Amino acid sequence: MKNLIIIACIALGFNAFAQNDAKAEAMLKEVNTKIKSYKNISLDFKYELNNVSENIKQETRGDVVLEGDRYKLNILGITRVFDGKTLYTISPEDEEVTVSSDNTEDESTITPSKMLSFYEDGYTYKMDISQTIKGRKIQYIKLSPMDTNSEIKHILLGIDATTKHIYNLIEVGKNGTKTILTVNSFKTDQPISKTLFTFDKSKYSNYFINRID
Repeated sequence: MKNLIIIACIALGFNAFAQNDAKAEAMLKEVNTKIKSYKNISLDFKYELNNVSENIKQETRGDVVLEGDRYKLNILGITRVFDGKTLYTISPEDEEVTVSSDNTEDESTITPSKMLSFYEDGYTYKMDISQTIKGRKIQYIKLSPMDTNSEIKHILLGIDATTKHIYNLIEVGKNGTKTILTVNSFKTDQPISKTLFTFDKSKYSNYFINRID
């Protein structure tokens, strides 16, 4: 699940520009500006994990609604709701709700609230290949972690050249694992409930509440 959250979530920061490709820098700034102009973003996505040597192949779908630091993520039958301060992980199968503070201090985890901005810090970047996928021109930018001890070898961030929206993200691990997040639906500024990011304890009266901090 940790790798799933790492791939399912993305952040943006522009440090050490001198080390980066000018065209890649300009495109990432365009993406960043576009993302920050929206009040909220709703995504449906496909997540794939492959490791040939370990004979691992997994595929699942999920959806997430993002508004500032707050989010609601549904994946693998589990719902995660973050209200800006507290994270509620709801598991109907286990009839359990895990309550914790945000985990932003763990730099190895890219949280859903950073899903569209993870590359602001800790990466160098350069332009990579351009492909036409389903009639859309997708420009890839290769991100390399500055931390030499990172488990990530590199990340390919696919950007729709027309909309400047993120199309997909391909993370290649040093252990041979490849994880791919593909955005199937990208909607912005949708009408959402005022209580979407609020945990209603009364709805889970029969659940075990597990507070871990």
